[in-house]
Amino acid sequence: MGDVANGKKLFMRMCSMCHTVNPGGGNKMGPNLYGVTGRPSGTAPGFKFTEAMKNKGITWNEKTLDEYLEYPKQFIPGTRMVFNGIKKAEDRKDIIAYLYTLK
Repeated sequence: MGDVANGKKLFMRMCSMCHTVNPGGGNKMGPNLYGVTGRPSGTAPGFKFTEAMKNKGITWNEKTLDEYLEYPKQFIPGTRMVFNGIKKAEDRKDIIAYLYTLK
């Protein structure tokens, strides 16, 4: 697992403009990511997902999050996520470590 403190900084810089992480928090352009780890794709409460995201049929874990964050549109063609991805494996690892603390 990565560096949680660095992951939080990276999340705030790269992800927080579109995602919230508060328990019971609202959605922005993207869904609230509190509790995302272990959750099936396309199932965050109150967020309107694309059919591609709902039909992907995965559970968010270290492997699936890493693949998605590297190339979102390649991993789930048809996603609305406009973010191009995080190329540095260490940065993805740190962000994922941070997401695992949000339970």
